[in-house]
Amino acid sequence: TKGSIEKKDNLKIGYMLQDDCLFPWLTIYENCLIGLKINKTCTKENMENVKNLLTTYGLKDFLNNYPKDLSGGMRQRVALIRTLALKPDLLLLDEPFSALDYQTRISVSNDVCNIIKNEKKTLIIVTHDISEAISMCNKIIVMSKRPSTIKKTYNIDYDFDRTNPIKSRSSKEFMEYYEKIWEDLNDEK
Repeated sequence: TKGSIEKKDNLKIGYMLQDDCLFPWLTIYENCLIGLKINKTCTKENMENVKNLLTTYGLKDFLNNYPKDLSGGMRQRVALIRTLALKPDLLLLDEPFSALDYQTRISVSNDVCNIIKNEKKTLIIVTHDISEAISMCNKIIVMSKRPSTIKKTYNIDYDFDRTNPIKSRSSKEFMEYYEKIWEDLNDEK
């Protein structure tokens, strides 16, 4: 296999933290616009794009609500939409689901996979959850303990619906990857 990586001079990177970092005094819609306002790109077109994203991803009825009115999963979707509003080429997610309960975490990871696919974005995610990594990613890089180095790289290559991390977790191949990665993480002395 051959390939190449082209670096764009004006690559836009979106970054989503572990915490949703929503401002409690702003509505959901206003929270989604904050990056656009900071970048001075809050045009009518971009504002309409935010409304469309909120509608598409099930938050249309909550535009005028405040973060306190939303569940943890909904808040994470708002944080992702706020990041997508800036139209990044690359998304960096730092343990974005770590604050969520298990059921919500799986559901939101399913939502994120669909959003990433629909918006045609490249995603780099940092996670300590092996299942999350296998079900969401094409490639997994296992890091060593500190000082961290790349220990092993896995190309996740098996036939499953990438838009449904819930279903992918029940496959035989999923379990094989899980066991290999678990071994890699636990063989350090």
